[in-house]
Amino acid sequence: MTAPKKLFIKTYGCQMNVYDSERMAEALGGQGYVETNTPADADMILMNTCHIREKAAEKVYSELGRFKALKVDNPNLKIGVAGCVAQAEGAEIMRRQPAVDLVVGPQSYHRLPEMEAKVRGGGTALDTDFPEEDKFEKLKSRPKAARGPTAFLTVQEGCDKFCAFCVVPYTRGAEVSRPVSRILDEARNLVERGVREITLLGQNVNAYHGLGANGDESTLAKLIWDLDKVDGLERIRFTTSHPNDMTDELIEAHGTCSKLMPYLHLPVQSGSDRILKRMNRSHTVESYLKVIERIREARPDILMSGDFIVGFPEETEADFQATLDLVKEVKYGYAYSFKYSTRPGTPAAERAQVDAAEADERLQRLQAQITSDQREIQESMVGRTVSVLFEKAGREPGQMIGKSEYLHAVHADVTGIAKGDIAQVRIVEAKTNSLRGEVV
Repeated sequence: MTAPKKLFIKTYGCQMNVYDSERMAEALGGQGYVETNTPADADMILMNTCHIREKAAEKVYSELGRFKALKVDNPNLKIGVAGCVAQAEGAEIMRRQPAVDLVVGPQSYHRLPEMEAKVRGGGTALDTDFPEEDKFEKLKSRPKAARGPTAFLTVQEGCDKFCAFCVVPYTRGAEVSRPVSRILDEARNLVERGVREITLLGQNVNAYHGLGANGDESTLAKLIWDLDKVDGLERIRFTTSHPNDMTDELIEAHGTCSKLMPYLHLPVQSGSDRILKRMNRSHTVESYLKVIERIREARPDILMSGDFIVGFPEETEADFQATLDLVKEVKYGYAYSFKYSTRPGTPAAERAQVDAAEADERLQRLQAQITSDQREIQESMVGRTVSVLFEKAGREPGQMIGKSEYLHAVHADVTGIAKGDIAQVRIVEAKTNSLRGEVV
């Protein structure tokens, strides 16, 4: 028998890239590849890249330099770059780093088998098109191997919002939603393999508008109710949302669908209306707070999460103070905050930049407030009983770790509980990034 070829995938960035990496591994599995955790053992290395972070492309080239050295010991090693940096840089990647054999954009990874065959034959392969065919349809079958109790499932890609700081519309394209039937088929497949919680993914997931079963246009709320009927699926989450697409029926679903978890990631980016307008966010602080108010009326215990950009071009101290005020008012259980960095080709890149030291200082102040609020919310969980989906063994003998319905990491000493079980746990201690509980 021919020994399987080994595939090493390094994934950067968002949850959608995690999902994409899984599907790329499945696509190459049909070409005889099995995954390895060690790049030195690999016959193919794929870097699934993200363009959100600062100097993303330069970090990719730096990593490629390290992977290039592995070709000295293994001349048959093939190196590929996928994802958003691949889409943005295209053929420039091969020009700057000739060791790269394959470049594929996020809309073309279903073509990996043909591209792999080409590079195995001694050529190179480049595909950063936005093909008309549905990549998910090309990869609709998934292997039946067992997997963990949680999974991501992409339902929507691309974005039509064109925020001034964001490259997603240029690297992922316009908004496209998958048909309901194919999402349900994939969800059932995941449940058959042991999955009990699914997180629906999209760059703008609550703008989902896929084809429904009756030929009509579905919505994210309708999709959630369709998934609610899937036997064995116990929990549903979704990310990432835009405030303008939080519809009445989606807000209502948070209060009435028992499988939809009481956690919502709803990025606002700034607490200043002036900066929001310059960001082209198309919402105001007032409209955002009204959405939060309505969500909390529907589900009073919901835990909110958000995104913030500090030091956006032209941001003043007063603008930043408005962001701090918003954070204090909402009290986020989680929040992701970043110092603005330019993305070539985006409108904000051409504007006057905030002094880097001043932006750093603002970011530290914002993160201190977020950390304080997060700690307060974690402390408030002590004494409460939560539902925990256990995902893996803990560091201590007899200990298991899982996630509460609020996405808090919870560890507990357990007896007779296995990975994938859901149990009621009373929280007895709040730690910095997790909670300790006792199974009740």
